[in-house]
Amino acid sequence: MSEEQDVKARGEVLRRFDPGTKALVIATVMLVLVVSSLLPWVGGSPGWEVLTGQSDPALKVGLLPRLFVINSTIVGLGFGALALITRRWGAAFLAGIAGVVVAFEGMIAIWSRQTSGQGGPGIGLVIAVVCMVVLAVQWMRIVWSRD
Repeated sequence: MSEEQDVKARGEVLRRFDPGTKALVIATVMLVLVVSSLLPWVGGSPGWEVLTGQSDPALKVGLLPRLFVINSTIVGLGFGALALITRRWGAAFLAGIAGVVVAFEGMIAIWSRQTSGQGGPGIGLVIAVVCMVVLAVQWMRIVWSRD
């Protein structure tokens, strides 16, 4: 193998990652994130109703829980699946950084429900935030383990 081919091969290896057992943890947490959308998020309204805008208007869901459900779906499921399928370091970095942002967004969504006077957050919202925190940590562990 020539020196140029060797450098090119090393560059390809550096752009990819092997998640190992973290892939199973990530896939399981992504499944729990999907299941959390079936549980109550705001009042009696499940996460999928908040996502699609079909929740009862009397619940006054607000912007933050709706923004969180949209972003957790895009980042937690979309970016996560993209990173697991492609095994590209850049996709893992994007999933990790975006996951951190969405996890904080979820914490603010919980806070907004607690201070709204309309009733606190549902169990599905809390589980979804925990899922986003776990996903963010797992993706950042993969990113930091880059050799």
